[in-house]
Amino acid sequence: MATHPYIPNSVPEVRDAMLRAVGAASTEEFFADIPAALRMQGPLAIPAPHLSEARLKRHVDGLLRKNTHCASQLSFLGGGCYQHHVPAVCDEVNGRSEFATAYAGEPYDDHGRFQALFEYCSMMGELLEMDVVNVPVYDGMQAAATTVRMAGRHTGRRRVVVAGHINPDKLAVMQNYGRADLDFVLAPFDRASGLLDMAALAGLLDRDTAALYVDIPSFLGTIDDGAALAAAAHAVGALLVVGVDPVSLGVLAPPASYGADIVCGDIQPLGIHMNYGGGQGGFIASHDDPAIVMQYPSRLFGVVPTSVPGEYGFGDVAYSRTSFDKRENGNEFVGTAAALWGITAGVFLALMGPQGMVELATGIVQRTAYAKQRLARIPGVRVTHEGSCHFREFVVNFEGTGLPVAAINAALLKQGVFGGHDLSTDFPALGQSALYAFSEVHTQEDIDQLCATLEKVIGQ
Repeated sequence: MATHPYIPNSVPEVRDAMLRAVGAASTEEFFADIPAALRMQGPLAIPAPHLSEARLKRHVDGLLRKNTHCASQLSFLGGGCYQHHVPAVCDEVNGRSEFATAYAGEPYDDHGRFQALFEYCSMMGELLEMDVVNVPVYDGMQAAATTVRMAGRHTGRRRVVVAGHINPDKLAVMQNYGRADLDFVLAPFDRASGLLDMAALAGLLDRDTAALYVDIPSFLGTIDDGAALAAAAHAVGALLVVGVDPVSLGVLAPPASYGADIVCGDIQPLGIHMNYGGGQGGFIASHDDPAIVMQYPSRLFGVVPTSVPGEYGFGDVAYSRTSFDKRENGNEFVGTAAALWGITAGVFLALMGPQGMVELATGIVQRTAYAKQRLARIPGVRVTHEGSCHFREFVVNFEGTGLPVAAINAALLKQGVFGGHDLSTDFPALGQSALYAFSEVHTQEDIDQLCATLEKVIGQ
């Protein structure tokens, strides 16, 4: 491999010193234990290096200019990552050096980080009406995967029934996490209403079922009857695990109120920018049931008295259950927590308060309802689950236009609009359909512009 200015170990003298230190004569000898079929036979396809910082900066700036982002385009994409207004104080606090630079919440000096995370967990607990909330994991998809594994360990069962209107990417993560000790079965949803088929679900739940997992609102934006789902799961001794958009709790009852045993989701809507695949953080919540609490693999922060009378400190709870303590015998590997995003979400929740969350969610419901009415008036366009309630997102069918979603989205993009998430591959039963998302950043004029642009591209 040629010497590369930004890969220190590519310097021959450095590489040779490393090989000497481990007693290997060559790189090939060092990797001898790895079967040849699993090793890359040839050099990495790394471009030639830019030999000055100025040239490298110009190259990177050129790459960035190719990107089209939602600050410059009108966007109606969603599906798990959402465009919201981020208050300036969220960026101000999460950019502070005592928070931004500490790895996984473990600075040498605390600087209030543990207390900030404790306050975040407390506010999330209030929003969710749950007693225990974890320090955030990587994202909501990992949180969902972890919750069903928790249910499997708690019940001693393998079978997990998953609502069929789940985000396919989330399902893939859940299957990947649980493939060694869980079996996944999809429960069908009704194409007309977008709600779970309760009769079919009843036939899938049995005494081998560890958990019923459902998102409320669903990936398609519909809102199932949580109390009926809880009753069905509990009738066979299974746990009800609910994935939830935390913003929706400004208008929807929290899952704990209708019988959910474990709740999870993503905190990205809580003051965190869409971030090129980042900016996600997964929360898990439950009641203070020791049998379930001990199944958490992630960190839990609490407040405890110190050795000084009247003084308290913030830190880990039930540390012995984590992989930090048990290593390979832990419930799961803890890994790097998304602690910075937890602090950011805490700032957002403190700023909004209960009334602010109600106003935020109410505004989204109003925009969603208006968008459903406006889009339904476009010739050839149909709101698929028009009779159902929706939060933030809903399915729009374009079969009547004679055009595939991909072509419509390409035409919209030329007009400066990101169309809805194409569902035609992941949900073929819905035909040429797209998932459109709305938030408080969309004005009535934005929605009218979307409809006018759609009419234009469909009529061409």
